[in-house]
Amino acid sequence: MKKMLFRKLLVDYLSFFLIALLASSIVVWVFQAVNYLDIMIEDGRDYTIYINYSLLNFPKILSRLYPFVLFFSIFHITSKFEYNNELLILWNFGVNKIELINFIFRFSLILMIVQIIFSSLIIPKSQDLARSFLRSSTVNFFGNFIKPQRFNDTIKDVTIYSERKDNEGNLFNLYLKKQIDQNNFQITYAKKGVFKEFNNIPVLVLFDGATITGKNDEITNFSFSKSDFPLNNFSSNTTTYKKTQELSSFKLLKCLQLLNSKKKVDEKKIENCSKENLQNIYKELYKRFLIPFYIPLLVLIPFLLVLSSKENANYSKLKTITFLIGLFFIIFSETTIKLISTTYLKNFVISLMPFLLLIFLYLIFFKKTNFSHSIK
Repeated sequence: MKKMLFRKLLVDYLSFFLIALLASSIVVWVFQAVNYLDIMIEDGRDYTIYINYSLLNFPKILSRLYPFVLFFSIFHITSKFEYNNELLILWNFGVNKIELINFIFRFSLILMIVQIIFSSLIIPKSQDLARSFLRSSTVNFFGNFIKPQRFNDTIKDVTIYSERKDNEGNLFNLYLKKQIDQNNFQITYAKKGVFKEFNNIPVLVLFDGATITGKNDEITNFSFSKSDFPLNNFSSNTTTYKKTQELSSFKLLKCLQLLNSKKKVDEKKIENCSKENLQNIYKELYKRFLIPFYIPLLVLIPFLLVLSSKENANYSKLKTITFLIGLFFIIFSETTIKLISTTYLKNFVISLMPFLLLIFLYLIFFKKTNFSHSIK
């Protein structure tokens, strides 16, 4: 009978949590997708890149909302059970409060493992794939991102300024600067510019203008009635290199091993693997493997409510305090990431925090319940 009651309890908790997590993640994803759309249009990217990039960011949104939605779900369902006297059924069937807490703790360990899998495997892979779409794509829809009376620097090493732009995307009185290298440049003025495509190659056709070229401290200029400016070899200023959070957990651990052993690191094999980036590597590993250990703590905090009864005069106050404690530890767990450094002792102490807090919470449960019935 106890197993059946625990199973029903688990289904109620899990179903509400999954629905709440999916619903809230979709809402956040939609708002973020709209933001990505604006960025992609300004960046001149194809819509397929936008769709793939935004979809691949969905796992990251799920993971970010996971702790808060989990805590809120457990808190809400536990409050509902207490309010409807449903927990009395458990107590009447001889279930001890600490026995329920132990069952929920085992359940929280599974949720913690799920979060570790997400943060250490799924998210780095999805973020890397999202970045790879940007790396492999080219800048398209050039006419879309050119805004009149504004310096447009979306294209790498090229700045375009246009006084006016008509409904067909034609540019008037435009200035174009191309930075060839650190010392060499090219500045072009034209009365009109039209975006064309020849053999699938985007070209900005310029009319009635002049080009000034600075090369090796020499300045040359020439006038033209028509000149083609090919755009196929240019890339976007959008970051396309791998960031630390996009590296696989295996690569991060391998990098850490190489840096600690003071061996030479081949950055072609492991990107961002340098002593200058060591703190970020520690932070990323902490975020992936140790932040999830706050999950059992967040799951158990709402069960402070079962230590009292709704008939108690201070129950409403306890409910508010319990909710605030949960919110505090959600914020606290995220804040600890900033405290991670390259100092081993400091990192070790910070890493111990979720375990020490969990032990402290269990001591409260043991003190407030009948310990003699805790192990069954």
